[in-house]
Amino acid sequence: MRRGQYFSGMQGVLIVAAAFFLAMTGAVYAAPGGFTLEQVMSFAFPDGLTAASHVDRIAWTFDIKGVRNVWIADAPDFDARQVTHYSEDDGQAIASVRLTPDGKTVVYARGSETNSVGEVADPTSDVQKPEQQVWAVDVSSGQPRLLGTMDCGEEDCEDIEISPDGQFAVWPARDALWIAPVSGAVEAHQLCYVRGDNSDSQWSPDGKQIAFSSNRGDHSLIAIYDFGKKSIHYLQPSVDRDDLPRWSPDGTKIAYVKTNGAERGLPVIPERPQPWSIWVGDPATGEAHQIWRSGDTMDDSIPRLTESDSFHFAADDRITFSSEKDGRNHLYSISTDGGDPTILTPGDFDVKDVTLSFDGKTLVYDSNENDVDRRHIWSVSVSGGSPQQLTKGETIEWAPTITQDGRYFLCLGSSGTSPAMPYRITSSGREMIAREELPSDFPSSQLVTPKQVIFESGDGLEIHGQLFVPRGRTGPGPALVYMHGGPIRQMMLGFHPMDYYHYGYAENQYLVSQGFVVLSVNYRTGIMYGRAFREPANAGWRGASEYQDIVAGGKYLQGLPIVDPSKIGLWGGSYGGFLTAMGLARNSDIFKAGVDMHGVHDWSAFLSSGRRGREGAGAPDMGQAIKLAFSSSPDASIDTWKSPVLLIQGDDDRNVPFDQMVDLVQRLRADHVPFEQIVFPDEIHGFLMWKTWIKAYTATANFFERVLVKGETIPPSQ
Repeated sequence: MRRGQYFSGMQGVLIVAAAFFLAMTGAVYAAPGGFTLEQVMSFAFPDGLTAASHVDRIAWTFDIKGVRNVWIADAPDFDARQVTHYSEDDGQAIASVRLTPDGKTVVYARGSETNSVGEVADPTSDVQKPEQQVWAVDVSSGQPRLLGTMDCGEEDCEDIEISPDGQFAVWPARDALWIAPVSGAVEAHQLCYVRGDNSDSQWSPDGKQIAFSSNRGDHSLIAIYDFGKKSIHYLQPSVDRDDLPRWSPDGTKIAYVKTNGAERGLPVIPERPQPWSIWVGDPATGEAHQIWRSGDTMDDSIPRLTESDSFHFAADDRITFSSEKDGRNHLYSISTDGGDPTILTPGDFDVKDVTLSFDGKTLVYDSNENDVDRRHIWSVSVSGGSPQQLTKGETIEWAPTITQDGRYFLCLGSSGTSPAMPYRITSSGREMIAREELPSDFPSSQLVTPKQVIFESGDGLEIHGQLFVPRGRTGPGPALVYMHGGPIRQMMLGFHPMDYYHYGYAENQYLVSQGFVVLSVNYRTGIMYGRAFREPANAGWRGASEYQDIVAGGKYLQGLPIVDPSKIGLWGGSYGGFLTAMGLARNSDIFKAGVDMHGVHDWSAFLSSGRRGREGAGAPDMGQAIKLAFSSSPDASIDTWKSPVLLIQGDDDRNVPFDQMVDLVQRLRADHVPFEQIVFPDEIHGFLMWKTWIKAYTATANFFERVLVKGETIPPSQ
C-alpha cells in the first residue's frame, strides 16, 4: 500500500473519530478538511534566485517533495526550463547556484555541510559515505560534471564565486580556498596555502587577483592572492577582525569591515555594544584607512541581520551598508572620501534581503514598510532619493533580483494560500514563472488566510501573531500556539521565505483543517520589529524574557469563544522547541500537550562546554552565568512539568546537539512525565528529506488529535 493510500485511509478514521467526539461532547468546531498533509506539502519550493551578468537569464532551484533541481528562465517571456535531472528524495541539498556571465553554465554545490567530526549528512543512511561537492552543468546538455569536493564545516558556508570571464570557480573548503576550471578539464586544487580559516573570496574585476578574509581565531585579515605573481599580501594587517572585502568597479580599491579583536577575561552576562567601521584599502600598496565609524551604543552595533548582503562597493565611488543606529535596520551609502552617510530607506520598518544592480547604481530590497507582517520589494538609488515600491498588496515577496541590463525585476513570492514561486515584477503587479510546476491538486482553495492579531505580553510589550481559524468554527474547540525558531525570524501572513518555515506554515494549515485554531506568535528576539525588540533585556540564556510572550499567547487563546481553554497545546522547532518545553515545564496549567522538535533544554551546557570560544575564556562571572543559563532553561522546571510531550530530533543535528534531547528524556523519566519520542537516524536539524518532514508532521497532528481531541492519556515512560 502506498503512503498516500495509507494516509487517506487514516484520515477517514480520524474524521469518523472526530464526528463521534462531537456527537458525544456537543462541541461545535469545524470538521477536518478534505486535503492530505502530502498535498499541502507538495509545493515546488524555490530558492537561490540569481541572474547572469551579461545576458538576461535567471536561475534558481526547485525542491519538489525532496527532489532538488536547477531551473533557468530567459527574458522576455521567462519560460522555465529544468536543467538538472536528479530524481530522488535523497537529502542532497543544492546551494550556491551561480551562472557564468554568458549564462551558458550553472555551477552549484550539492550535499550538506560537515558536522564537528567532518562528516557530510547522510539522512538516507547509505552505506557509502557522501561528500559535499561542487558541480557544473551546461544549460544546453543538462549533464553535470564534478568540479571538486567542498565538505565545508560551517552551516551556510557554501559560497562559490565565478571569475569575471566565467572560466574558473573558487570556493572555501577545509579552511582553504579551492579553485577549478568550470570546464572540469583539471581537477580542483587548493588555490594557495594561507594559515587560518579562509572564506568570502572576491574576484578582482580583471580576474587577476582574489581578495578574501583569513580568520586567525582572535583576529582576521584581508588577504589578496595575485595569480601573476603567485603571492599573498595583506591590507593593513592589525589585531582586529577585518572581513567582507569588496572590490571597487575599477579594481583600484577594496572596501572592508573592521570590528574589534577578541578580548579575554570579560564578563559574559552583560551584553556589550559591537562598534564597527568601514575601511578602504589600496590592493597595490596594502595601505588602508578608515572612512566611517559607528557610534558606541547598542544600536550602533554591527547589523548582523544584513551585514553581508548590504555591504557593496557601488558605482560613483560609493559604498552601501546597513545600520541600526536609529533602532531600525536601514540602508545607507557613503562616499569613499568619507563624510556623513546618506540614509536610503528612512522610516519605521526594517530591511531584509538586498541586491545591488549590475551597474552598481541601484539597490533592490525587501522590507515591511507600511505592511509590518508581510514583505514587499522596493528599489532606491545608491546616491539617495525616494525609494520606489515595486510590489504591494496581500502577498509576500523576497529575494529581489535584477537582470544584467536592469530591465527586468524578479523575486520569489507567496501569499496566505499560495506557496512560494518565482515571479517577474511588472508595472501592474507580479507574474508567476513556472506556473506549471505548482501541483494541480495543491489545496489553495481549501486553505485559510491567517489574520493579524496584536496582544500585550505580561510586561506590556506589543506582540504580533497570525491567527488561523478553521472554516465554520462557531464554538469552543482545541487550539495550538506555534513558535518559530531562530529566534531571528518573523512569521508572516503567508507562506514563509525559508523552506523550514514553509513546511511549518503548511503544517499549521493542515492542523487547522483538522479542527485546531492555531496562533503563531512573533515573540521578542524575532526580527522586523526593530532592534530593541530583537535584542531585549534578559532574553535567551540570560533570563528567557521572551517566554512571557508565549504565556500571553496562551492566555489570548483562552479568551477566545472559539477555544476550549482546557485543550490548548503548543509546538515548534529549534528555538520554538525550547519555548515548547518551557511552556510545558513552567505552565502545564495552560498548555496541556506539546510537540518539541529539536529544542534546547539546557542553556548552561553551551557555556560549560566552552562553546563561547575565546571571548568566554577566563570570564569572571562564568559560574554565575552557568547558574543563570540553567535557571532560564526547561530543565530547571522539570518538577512542575505535567503535560505530555512528543520529542522529535535527528541524531546528526548540527545546530542543537542531540544530547539535549537525550538528557531531557532521562529527566522526564525520573520525574515520571509522560512523553513519546521519534528519532531520525542520520538526519540533521532542518530535515533534508521530504519523507522525514511528512513523518514528523503526521506524528505531530496525530499526537495532538489523540491527546487534545480524544483525551487519550499518555502513560509515563519508565
